[in-house]
Amino acid sequence: MRFTRRFTRIFIILCLIAVFVTTPILLFSSHRLIHLGSDASKEFVGDLSILKHRIEVQALNAVQQEEVETLKEPILDVYRDGNQISAVSLYTIDKNDSLGQPKNVSLAGNNETTHDTKKVGQQSLPEETLGRREKASEKSRPKEVLQNVQSHPRRVLDERVKEIKDQLIRAKAFLNFAPAGSNSNFVKEIKLRIKDLERAAGEVSKDSDLSRRAIQKMKAMSATLSKASRLFPDCSAMVKKLRAMTYNAEEQLRAQKNQASFLENLAGRTTPKGLHCLSMRLTTEYFALQTEEQKLPNQHKFQNPDLHHFAVFSDNVLACSAVVNSTVSTARAPEKIVFHIVTDSLNLPAMTMWFLSNPPGKATIQIQSIDMFDWLLNKDTLQKQESLDPRYTSPLNHLRFYLPEIFPYLNKIVLLDHDVVVKRDLSGLWHINMNGKVNGAVETCLEGEPSFRRMDMLINFTDPMVATKFDAKSCTWAFGMNLFDLQEWRKRNLTGLYHKYLELGSDRPLMKAGTLPIGWMTFYKHTRAIDRRWHVLGLGYDSGVKLNEIEQAAVIHYDGVMKPWLEIGLQKFKPYWKKHVRYEHPFVQQCNIHD
Repeated sequence: MRFTRRFTRIFIILCLIAVFVTTPILLFSSHRLIHLGSDASKEFVGDLSILKHRIEVQALNAVQQEEVETLKEPILDVYRDGNQISAVSLYTIDKNDSLGQPKNVSLAGNNETTHDTKKVGQQSLPEETLGRREKASEKSRPKEVLQNVQSHPRRVLDERVKEIKDQLIRAKAFLNFAPAGSNSNFVKEIKLRIKDLERAAGEVSKDSDLSRRAIQKMKAMSATLSKASRLFPDCSAMVKKLRAMTYNAEEQLRAQKNQASFLENLAGRTTPKGLHCLSMRLTTEYFALQTEEQKLPNQHKFQNPDLHHFAVFSDNVLACSAVVNSTVSTARAPEKIVFHIVTDSLNLPAMTMWFLSNPPGKATIQIQSIDMFDWLLNKDTLQKQESLDPRYTSPLNHLRFYLPEIFPYLNKIVLLDHDVVVKRDLSGLWHINMNGKVNGAVETCLEGEPSFRRMDMLINFTDPMVATKFDAKSCTWAFGMNLFDLQEWRKRNLTGLYHKYLELGSDRPLMKAGTLPIGWMTFYKHTRAIDRRWHVLGLGYDSGVKLNEIEQAAVIHYDGVMKPWLEIGLQKFKPYWKKHVRYEHPFVQQCNIHD
């Protein structure tokens, strides 16, 4: 009985103690649970993540200190985002500023922004905390600023894609360490990982496009690479292997570039099937005409020196039509224009038939064959020029050096290449004061521009005659749209000078093949620089030609191999040429020449 009473008293005392001890704890816990449902819970989780982050940093530092004692290698930053805090500075952008430049904000007048910037930069808060702050402030930010902020982390997010590529390179390097013909478990495993990762990643370039399977394969590859690093711990061997792989990749890239350049030049000097078809159909149509129907009208204007005469030397019917149509459509007085087109005997009927069936309005057209001037050209000398490109040794190209003999009754003439488009009236060219010069051309000696040329790029200045007669630093100029004073040309006998340089070049390497270097030598100190807006170059090789320069130009030139009538032509510049081509012509449609 006494034992029972004693036990009961002890139990009551223990219950009272338990009540007094646990009640405050329960009250405190319930109060804490209420706040965990609010933003304070997030801060609490953030505090835990910070503690975890610090512990991981301390562990990494300890590992790095152990490695430094053995490897003695500098610790490199694999990735550092230099613009990590740029989102804060975006708040200072003036929405009305068209250039998007930040305002000049005084540090003393904007302490809050400055302080926030330092705080983010110094404390290096984890990504979760930064993400919460950005989401909380999204509602108050302008839409334009949010787009800039959201597009910014792409460099950080796409690190997984870079890591996958690095893993594949390392895996292939480790695979080469295995003996030839080896079929060990490691070789099977790493081959399987490479195949799986390549299939899972595919052609993905953004982390957002990576599938969950690709992430899993990346983790599996990471484990395999860790195993491989233990099997092959020699870092110097890995460096040598990666260096060899880099060299092989560079060699393959160089070979691919050379092949692409060769194919591009081959396409540039090949006549498309459609143009050949058009020429054949026009030729057939021409010979179906009566003899009196084969003559072009207004022949009395051919030798009138008071008119505006243009010369085009070409065997391309469609290109010549674009030059003529663009010139006539932009002319203020088309009735004063006379075109002299010289072609080869093969394309003479087709060229004549085209302009008979497509007359150029009030302008006059004369079509001639180069065989009429065969006595002017020394074809044997031209063939001695070392060039695989027939365009450089073509008599049609070198016919430009015989303009005074071809047109003995004219005083001035404008030479146009067949790969140009006229965008402005050219009558102003006949009012330019040539100051006793023979050739009026646009200069190409401005450094930093794609059209920049130096004399020594195409002329051999190691030759004593060249070094004493010419200055390598003298300004160069372009063919394609040139105004020639034929009277001054005849006085100075520049055609004879051209013959002299051509003969010298056939005996020794004086210049590169083509008309440009020998033109620089022939018209040396006989060229007058004209306004650059008369002639804009580069539309056949430089995609960076500015649109405002094209709009202000009188003539745009598709110099280079990427002509507008070829598939390899630059698409952004083709519309300027296509607008002057008659795609509705029956022969053009039948030959599958489409807009």
